[in-house]
Amino acid sequence: MASTLVFLFSLLLLLLLPLPSFSQSCTSQTFSNNRLFATCNNLPHLSAALHWTYDAANSTLSVAFIAPPSRPGGWVAWALNPTGSGMVGAQAVVGLRQSSGGSLVAKTFNISAYGPVTPSRIAFETWELEAEEGAGGVMTVFATIKLPRGVTTMNQAWQVGPSSTGGLPDKHDFGVGNLNAKATLDVVSGQSSGGTDSRLKEKNIHGILNAVSWGILLPIGAIIARYLKAFKSLGSAWFYLHVVCQLTGYAVGVTGWAIGLNLGKKSKGIQYTTHRNLGIALFSLATLQITALFLRPKKDHKYRVYWNRYHQLVGMAVVILGIINVFRGLEILSPAHKWKDAYIVVLCVLGVIALMLEVTTCFIARRRKLDSSDSTKKYNGSGAANGQRGFQQPLSA
Repeated sequence: MASTLVFLFSLLLLLLLPLPSFSQSCTSQTFSNNRLFATCNNLPHLSAALHWTYDAANSTLSVAFIAPPSRPGGWVAWALNPTGSGMVGAQAVVGLRQSSGGSLVAKTFNISAYGPVTPSRIAFETWELEAEEGAGGVMTVFATIKLPRGVTTMNQAWQVGPSSTGGLPDKHDFGVGNLNAKATLDVVSGQSSGGTDSRLKEKNIHGILNAVSWGILLPIGAIIARYLKAFKSLGSAWFYLHVVCQLTGYAVGVTGWAIGLNLGKKSKGIQYTTHRNLGIALFSLATLQITALFLRPKKDHKYRVYWNRYHQLVGMAVVILGIINVFRGLEILSPAHKWKDAYIVVLCVLGVIALMLEVTTCFIARRRKLDSSDSTKKYNGSGAANGQRGFQQPLSA
């Protein structure tokens, strides 16, 4: 059991490592009307690339931003941010469709806050705005921007979204790639240093702790309680294994839950309502389980059977909600699909173990029932009944 736990923990650790995204080399990308640019960079996230030419004489920057939308018919955006490193304060150029199935256009947006946005003038003078769609649904946005004189290094941000409604971009995803889509850009040297989300390490710790606790330790503890007590040779060891496993899972899970609350406070404007509500429900039910341990009636108490039933039902609810919330967390972190598949393999391994134990314990229970039945027959056939016949008097003498 210990070696299995170490294996599952290691697998989950790999599962939550952030993975980079890769795109076609920008040097092989071409544009319509034989447009050429002096420099290009493959951006580190969302399979995006930026091409540009900087004219120092008049401080103008001509750019072509290319990226695939998150879904067919979606939108792409590139921005300079003179006041910060993220999307708030970004002066964005967005390529999107005017309507469903309509033509592509490029519009400017001043992203002053999280929430609904509308087309607006930005802090930089812009012209030659254009958007086009290439093979595979990849979109390109063109723009020429007037930079402040002498300013050659700025913060940039980029983003992709699923769709647009009424000529406005719909909300984008909040996966690791989306949150890390920002960097600094030096238009003269041609260097673009990718930025990372300062909360990424905290998010990964939150994910690992909760996946191991709610997603692995508590299901293992439930399996121990349901099946190992059938093995008489273990005595009460199964109970202590169950308690240690569940208390450890609870402690680790509460730690991850607290980190999640802290992340929520830091991530203003970003809400994962379902994940958050499931986490609160898990914490509440698990705390109720721990509290109920101190109120457990003795074995011979008339209410013990009701307590056992409650303990089993609430425990099963915690296990099910925990697994669901692990999958919800994986959707938020957005690792490669193979890592989500790896967690499914972990659950399948636990499921196979549970199935094998179910068959084994059913066999043990049936064997004990047959042995008990045989003992009763022997007693009734050769004990009291034979004795009664032995003391009977003959009918005639």
